[in-house]
Amino acid sequence: MEPTDETCRQEELAEVMRRRLEKLEQLRRSEEPFKFRFSPRDPINSLQEKYAELPAGEETEDVTRVAGRIMGLRRHGKATFCDLVDFGDKIQLLASVDGLGEERYQSFGMLDVGDWLGVEGTIFRSKRGELTVRISSYELLSKSLRPLPEKWHGLRDVETRYRQRYVDLLVNPEVRDALITRTRTIKALRRFLDERGFIEVETPMLQPIPGGATARPFVTYHNALDMQLYLRVAPELYLKRLIVGGLEKVYEINRSFRNEGISIKHNPEFTMLEFYWAFVDYMDLAGFLEEMLATVVREVNGAMRLEYQGRPLEMSPPWRRVTMLDAVAAATGQEISFERSLDDLRELARGYEVPSEAAWGKGKIITELFEKTVEPTLFEPTLVMDYPKEVSPLARIHRSNPELTERFELIVANRELANAFSELIDPIDQRERFNKQAELRRQGDEEAQFVDRDFLRALEIGMPPTGGLGLGVDRLVMLLTDAPSIRDVILFPHLRPE
Repeated sequence: MEPTDETCRQEELAEVMRRRLEKLEQLRRSEEPFKFRFSPRDPINSLQEKYAELPAGEETEDVTRVAGRIMGLRRHGKATFCDLVDFGDKIQLLASVDGLGEERYQSFGMLDVGDWLGVEGTIFRSKRGELTVRISSYELLSKSLRPLPEKWHGLRDVETRYRQRYVDLLVNPEVRDALITRTRTIKALRRFLDERGFIEVETPMLQPIPGGATARPFVTYHNALDMQLYLRVAPELYLKRLIVGGLEKVYEINRSFRNEGISIKHNPEFTMLEFYWAFVDYMDLAGFLEEMLATVVREVNGAMRLEYQGRPLEMSPPWRRVTMLDAVAAATGQEISFERSLDDLRELARGYEVPSEAAWGKGKIITELFEKTVEPTLFEPTLVMDYPKEVSPLARIHRSNPELTERFELIVANRELANAFSELIDPIDQRERFNKQAELRRQGDEEAQFVDRDFLRALEIGMPPTGGLGLGVDRLVMLLTDAPSIRDVILFPHLRPE
């Protein structure tokens, strides 16, 4: 049987690693191949800035110490050129017999692409214009035993990239750029809220009752307390407790966990921003969200116009606003209201291949119709207002229609980016909603919410009128980095076992 390409690759990899292990053992006889430190050193980017005007072919007597990973080796008899990269920046090295002496130069031949190296030498710019360090001494800082894949530039095996993110970061600069954009985005969100008097807090990730979202939780167990606990699906109910406790404006940039499917829009572990603000309602939050995202997008992107997956995307407010009922009516060409019978709405849903379950009421069916017929068409930022009460167990009843709530979602590029509502502060109404959720759980809905009696007790103490908002940080970074999948903006996304 002919060996497969994969078998050949594995055999080649094993041979390369065997040779590197031999080099490691040989190096151990004369030096420690995994050093403790290399200091002081000059960051490569500072050298590139300092010598930006140095002409091609110009020599200096300036001595520098740099360290980084070897990403390229070009051997030419008595001289070797290296590409050294520290943390995203590159400089060329020149090792030669003249600069190092015969014995030390021969030892330089033990180095491989991937090794971490510290060098000392003088700065010059080559005739080809490369800023270069002429090495007078060097130290192997860490020996690389596994070679970098030679063809990772432009790699399209996305699962391998996600699984070996450490290599992906090394060879694909856009991955590092996305990480930097993510960090800048979170800093901009935090700065915006801090400057407006919000207090950043931390709430429990391990919770006795998972609340704040309709989602299936992860379950764990605490041995010392002899009790079942859940990874939080949202921080909402704890943040609201703080409003009850007298704080006016609170927020948390949090990791939440939902035991749901994995897709280009979903990862079981994800990052959200949630904030709560006393004495405002969902209409106040709509304007605030426009201001916040306009500020963040302009700061991170430099302009309000993005390009996402080949389409222009204008983020400048004001954004379009439409009620859910009107949006579904426009998509289906039929009147959508709670005056229609449940059977009539089920029949309409079947016509759009939207399945319905026996426990679903009118509000749930209308919401499913919206997600099937409307949400995939909303590319430009759109605030979808007034969600049904049935799918909004924590939102306040709409002041002009008891079947609806004062809730909106921001849809951008065909997916939910933010969710906000005037908070339900009536403890009697909240208890009834929790009980209905509990009944759904008894009927087999694993995403329905639990009855949180302590939260009800907090509401009974009294909560002021409050608006709350949750923003998907990962999805915002997807827009800002033109990433098609949430896995592209999470450093270590969850994958099936190899």
